[in-house]
Amino acid sequence: MELERIRPLVLRGTFHAYELAALIAAARYVVESAPAEIPTEALDQLNHLLTEYEHQVRNLSPQPHQHH
Repeated sequence: MELERIRPLVLRGTFHAYELAALIAAARYVVESAPAEIPTEALDQLNHLLTEYEHQVRNLSPQPHQHH
């Protein structure tokens, strides 16, 4: 994983697919089984993140074929 600061509140991340998959799985787990003490605002932000993730995945270009 690499993180780069673009602006004070904007970061750009580069992840291996498995790293991003682990983060998304953790976010889904929290949203689906969150204890009551997790603030509603935090769950709303995670839900928004997951919705945006799904949108971005649908719009990805196909994986290029690798030639060996």
